[in-house]
Amino acid sequence: MGLLALPIPGSFSKFISCSVLVLLLLSSTSFTATEAYDPLDPSGNITVKWDIMSWTPDGYVAVVTIYNFQQYRHIQAPGWSLGWIWAKKEVIWSMMGGQTTEQGDCSRFKGNIPHCCKKDPTVVDLLPGTPYNQQIANCCKGGVINSWAQDPATAAASFQLSVGQAGTTNKTVRVPKNFTLKAPGPGYTCGPAKIVKPSIFITADKRRFTQALMTWNVTCTYSQFLAQKTPTCCVSLSSFYNSTIVPCPTCACGCQNTSQSGSCVDPNTPHLASVVPSDGKNSYMPLVQCTSHMCPIRVHWHVKVNYKAYWRVKVTITNFNYIMNYTQWNLVVQHPNFDNLTETFSFNYKPLTPYGAINDTGMLWGVKFYNDLLMQAGPSGNVQSELLFQKDESAFTFEKGWAFPRRVYFNGDNCVMPPPDAYPWLPSASSRQLIYTLGLVMTILSAVAFLQGYA
Repeated sequence: MGLLALPIPGSFSKFISCSVLVLLLLSSTSFTATEAYDPLDPSGNITVKWDIMSWTPDGYVAVVTIYNFQQYRHIQAPGWSLGWIWAKKEVIWSMMGGQTTEQGDCSRFKGNIPHCCKKDPTVVDLLPGTPYNQQIANCCKGGVINSWAQDPATAAASFQLSVGQAGTTNKTVRVPKNFTLKAPGPGYTCGPAKIVKPSIFITADKRRFTQALMTWNVTCTYSQFLAQKTPTCCVSLSSFYNSTIVPCPTCACGCQNTSQSGSCVDPNTPHLASVVPSDGKNSYMPLVQCTSHMCPIRVHWHVKVNYKAYWRVKVTITNFNYIMNYTQWNLVVQHPNFDNLTETFSFNYKPLTPYGAINDTGMLWGVKFYNDLLMQAGPSGNVQSELLFQKDESAFTFEKGWAFPRRVYFNGDNCVMPPPDAYPWLPSASSRQLIYTLGLVMTILSAVAFLQGYA
């Protein structure tokens, strides 16, 4: 018996179309939200804490602290900038430990002029060397904030501001809206300010506890997709058992624009100094060396030596960016043998355990005053170290690319890996036997020719 085709009413057809459209919108929204999730640092975020410390005749004095709770993603020069929109007609009378980038229109004030009258101020950190009477604790580092795993003591920044034309009680104060954080470029999305339990402070003699009059928090999460449209690093591979060097994938971070000059810099150009800016300032927009991958950073993983109970890897990080010195850089590598890492040479190391008891992720960074600064592209634009692993006989093998990393991050950004089928392959047993036999034959022939020469 055949199926009977029933006509669908127009209203029902419109209902189905609307339902499909809503589902598509919801799915696209969910994809955007998951972009900020980092499986190697699932709880990492930047929290902005706003503590009201005292009331003034027309407002309050607050201390704002930016905490970097991300394990390996730090904020480097030229530093962070924090913005918001006032809920009412607030102004900033004065600041310590920071400053707004613009004063705004303060023409309605006579005599005492506020520090900032903008509805949407943007605050930046002060530079090192700021006079002490303008400083507070955790300020004046040029906007640089370390990652939590590298150095928790320097993973925060603070500034103080006196706010006027605001409420003078907990019930009349209004929290700012639309917080934005650039560190130094885009990538962070901040949620709404939430009033929380007032912060508790301990005095210098540790004998008395005080608390803020009012506190609210703002949580900001990072998305590499929002930070830049293309990747910022790539990985190349090599090994002692195969002469093949697997380069970074072609166009991993973009392709050379042959129709437009200035898209990259040829290192062999005779006028290199005239092309590269000489002011020494870091720029968020890279100016990279012309390569097949066009990435500012390349991480090379070389399987160097095989011992009886150990094996050794050499890691080299090369900077192809002519206008960026990477301060306090870090590298995160995921490999199952990190649970048996024996020694690192000239790099600091800390295990990361995003999956609880599974220790397969390691964080590497430079030794202070030795190689914690990755210089711009050029002869000095690289850092390198070696890692010594102890073999786990139940899992260790050189076959099927096991010796190469599963995932690599540089400064918190996921690097582009070569495809698995391009990894340096381990010669098969028959190939190794053939190479051994050919070597033996060549040795015998050389010996015979040598003896005949003296016959």
